[in-house]
Amino acid sequence: MRVVIQRVSEAAVTIDGTVKAQIGQGFMVLLGITATDTQEDIEWLTTKIKGMRIFNDEQGAMNLSLEQTGGEVLVVSQFTLYASTKKGNRPSFINAARPEIAIPLYEEFVNTLSRKLNKNVQTGTFGADMKVSLVNDGPVTIFLDTNKKD
Repeated sequence: MRVVIQRVSEAAVTIDGTVKAQIGQGFMVLLGITATDTQEDIEWLTTKIKGMRIFNDEQGAMNLSLEQTGGEVLVVSQFTLYASTKKGNRPSFINAARPEIAIPLYEEFVNTLSRKLNKNVQTGTFGADMKVSLVNDGPVTIFLDTNKKD
């Protein structure tokens, strides 16, 4: 699994002109899934996201977590995080999980994160043509890959 976490002051997902989900201060999480991902990947990533200390404290240092700030979360599926650009100029998405594998993992990721944070996690709609808007606060953007836990 791969995620891009953006610290946002606000974010929203619109589908067919209707706002599906929106949050205030918190994390916009773009989630990419590959066929080899497991529950272990979900556990590792959701624990990391829950504990990620990238909000400013009173001294302006990134020292506070999502829990400590009461921030919200918006998760959007993003198969393009597994794009391969090795050959040519047209990306290949062969490493992205097919929907029959990705949807249950996506749903489990959202449910696990919601449970760990003890709050509702907003989502886009898997596979939909979504318009995502956000105000990246900082800007702060973090990339995590369960195959590179460094």
